[in-house]
Amino acid sequence: MGRRILLVEDEKELCMALGDRLQSQGYVVEIASDGIEAIDKLTSTTFDLAIVDIMLPFRNGLEVCAEIRRSGISVPIIILTARSQISDKIAGLKVGADDYMCKPFDALELMARVEAQLRRPPQRIGNAGHTPPHIHLIGTNILDTSRSRVTRNGEKVNLTVKEYQLLCYLAEHRGKTISREDLLSQVWGQKIDTLTRTVDVHVASLRQKLEETPKAPELILTVPGAGYKLALNPQDSAAQPYNA
Repeated sequence: MGRRILLVEDEKELCMALGDRLQSQGYVVEIASDGIEAIDKLTSTTFDLAIVDIMLPFRNGLEVCAEIRRSGISVPIIILTARSQISDKIAGLKVGADDYMCKPFDALELMARVEAQLRRPPQRIGNAGHTPPHIHLIGTNILDTSRSRVTRNGEKVNLTVKEYQLLCYLAEHRGKTISREDLLSQVWGQKIDTLTRTVDVHVASLRQKLEETPKAPELILTVPGAGYKLALNPQDSAAQPYNA
């Protein structure tokens, strides 16, 4: 599947022309026609790059860029602007844009700039290489506790309330083995008096929704005889049996 690009542009003809050009180069293109739609898509879906016009309805491109950076999202952003003043270019770079092009522009140059941005090594989310505390990267999943949202490969994952609370608790204690008794107490508010598979059932359901191979989990790991833990990294998942 091609790299995903969000094109934020309210001029329909330009949007169609750029979208067709990008798709002809093998990119998967999504469109946002105003600043609010752009922010919603960029904070709920994973993109490899965004091309953002400055002059947009509701929220302008500079506001979009600033909001995305405040959210801790490091997607490369190329700003398009009809303005030629140096101050506008500087403003775009100061709010977190990676590059800019002034209209009218040459399509071949834009394609070259897109390729240049996509060749850059991926950056971690957040300032100074740190992930914001409300963002948890779990394999190809992103848990954003500030928005009570989980996405997988950019698509929203529908979790039940208890599945979400269980995932949050595991994420808060990442790398630590937590017993079934503790999970039942902390997530469900219950003391374990009799045998119950409530935790196991919910872990199995989470694996179905989040793991690439649920029967060979690499994210939510079973620690035999002890409980479960959320893996710190892929190497932490070696040869873990599937017991839930």
